[in-house]
Amino acid sequence: MTQPTLTPTLFENGIWRGYLQADTEPHVEVRYMGQALEGVLMTATDGGWELSVPVPSTAIADGVHCFVIADANTSQKIGEFTIIAGASTADDLRTEIASLRAELDLLKRAFRRSQAPSD
Repeated sequence: MTQPTLTPTLFENGIWRGYLQADTEPHVEVRYMGQALEGVLMTATDGGWELSVPVPSTAIADGVHCFVIADANTSQKIGEFTIIAGASTADDLRTEIASLRAELDLLKRAFRRSQAPSD
């Protein structure tokens, strides 16, 4: 089985869309501020899947907002997207820090899951 490949396609009207190429239907979760988003849709297309992510209105505000897209079963990161609003942030280190925090949260969850006693 090959690693899923995510290609961003569009962000419009509060919906982020991407094309996910995978062998089988992927089960993904999108996390924002450590919480899984609801309303994420996966639609079959020719040779892949279209991922639609409704961006919460709280994320459309000043600052840097990072979303991590991961395999829901393994917590393996598939991709991410970032929304930056407000003052000019062309060389802003906050973007990178916010992205690292989101990935660290994902790694912590995967580590805790791997260390949990199994039945």
